[in-house]
Amino acid sequence: METTDKTKVKGGEFLIKDTTFQDVFIPEEFDEEQQMIAQTCRDFLNTEVYPNLDRIDKLEEGLMPSLLTKAGELGILGVSIPENYGGFGKNFNTSMLVADVIGAGHSFAVALSAHTGIGTLPILYYGNEEQKAKYIPKLGSGEWKAAYCLTEPNSGSDANSGKTKAVLTEDGKHYVINGQKMWITNGGFADIFIVFAKIEDDKNLTAFIVEREFGGITMNPEEHKMGIKGSSTRQVFFNDCKVPAENMLSERQNGFKIAVNILNIGRIKLAAAAIGASKSVISTAINYANERVQFERQISKYGAIRYKLAEMASKVYAVESANYRAGQNIDDAFAELVAGGMEESKAKLKSTEQFAVECAILKVWGSEALDYVVDEGVQIYGGMGFSADAPMDRAYRDARINRIFEGTNEINRLLTVDMMLKRAMKGELDLMTPATAVAAELMSIPDFAEPDESLFAAEKKIIKNLKKATLMVAGSAVQKLMISLSKEQEILMNIADMAGYVYIAESALLRTEKLVSLKGEEACEGQLNLMRIYFVEAVDAVQKAGKEALWAFAEGDEQRMMLVGLRRFTKMEPFNVKAARQQVAQQLIAANKYFY
Repeated sequence: METTDKTKVKGGEFLIKDTTFQDVFIPEEFDEEQQMIAQTCRDFLNTEVYPNLDRIDKLEEGLMPSLLTKAGELGILGVSIPENYGGFGKNFNTSMLVADVIGAGHSFAVALSAHTGIGTLPILYYGNEEQKAKYIPKLGSGEWKAAYCLTEPNSGSDANSGKTKAVLTEDGKHYVINGQKMWITNGGFADIFIVFAKIEDDKNLTAFIVEREFGGITMNPEEHKMGIKGSSTRQVFFNDCKVPAENMLSERQNGFKIAVNILNIGRIKLAAAAIGASKSVISTAINYANERVQFERQISKYGAIRYKLAEMASKVYAVESANYRAGQNIDDAFAELVAGGMEESKAKLKSTEQFAVECAILKVWGSEALDYVVDEGVQIYGGMGFSADAPMDRAYRDARINRIFEGTNEINRLLTVDMMLKRAMKGELDLMTPATAVAAELMSIPDFAEPDESLFAAEKKIIKNLKKATLMVAGSAVQKLMISLSKEQEILMNIADMAGYVYIAESALLRTEKLVSLKGEEACEGQLNLMRIYFVEAVDAVQKAGKEALWAFAEGDEQRMMLVGLRRFTKMEPFNVKAARQQVAQQLIAANKYFY
């Protein structure tokens, strides 16, 4: 395996190339200005959102749009909008930091994310100069609020099958839109709708910028939801809605491409928001564990509670490491594309599209980390966790949607493998050469070289072997099943789990290695333990997923040989994970919050 050039790393290459810690960005490196932006977001949550959570959840008329207006006045909505449109023009990782901090804001986080992401970015990235000049400054300031109308009653994951129609008037000046959209976030108060419809018998969707003032827009009452109750969610009906022809966004039939590319951004931002929410829940759980006394001791002194706190923290630390690693990859790719002469808005899209594999992985791992954290948060609260008057109730219910938003986690797992295989078939990603090398290695005698005693040698070897395990299973599945692999969803999800755990675990390692290089080993004891706790989970998960896949498609001697290889590639030296968890938990309990 070769070491990557920082600016040349491609999406999905983590499986076949080594990355050095010098080439990743870690959240500890945010500069003073970025930290000030993050603090502005925290202050906003503390003063405007947290005191009003019950009012927000009751969908008090005008409250959510007024909060978005206030956020716009502080510049929170315009962090990634270019300065010439009234924004701050900050890089992708800064917008990730905002998503991270605001992610703890329950329904407000959803409203802000929909507005700044899927509501604003299609115009910013695909709009012509006139469209951007008209809409972006008012969206960035919060004067106008945005919503995104893609999903229909019969087209959810299969978005391109939508039935909404756009018909050009005889004079060619307007498109008349008719159709029904559902689950429209911010629908109740949005001024601007990004609407996807089909023209005539087109195969693909076309996107339009629709103003509420155009008329012909009606809505059902607010949906009653399990969680994120304060997020306005409506069915939106377009009844002979006349849209000026110049409000077509990009080109005819380019709507599906817009939807897919904007979702890539939405996925990684959702991962950042989920981690922000997770950190808040962990802190709340620690506070309670330090206050709650049972059998004359604080419950934070019990091993079972400490186990939970450390496991929660380990998942969050690992996924957060991967979030900002991928965010920096996107920033680096953007800079390289612009340096090569590409227009900035196109470079923004292309750079994110290049890391669509990582975005899909992060969406899954971020949302599932949050679900684990809120579930254990309820458990730490015990009976009070089940009370609607205690904070875990809202956290638990609000978290659940994240495994459905931005493409279900099942769809994202299937996409992870599908995108990697398609890139391999196009020659963009050479998966078969290393997969073939792994197959040859199975026939060779294991390497009994002198053990490397350096600090991260064991973890680097584990990552190298987990990559081999993934390549072995994926390569064999492709050769064995060929065209029918696309229908074997369980096997594809097994492979996606293997690849995802590799990416997240490697990211945790790279962050920890960089931290140690900056602060020294002693100062990073907690982070070292967090990383190693996660490695135990990753190794076990890769072995389980690989075994299930091999049992499903391989047989006879071939199956036996690969199962032996899988055991070889998922070996881990004994590690006292209990002691590591106790150390991490003690640090968290002493700090009375999540602080890593």
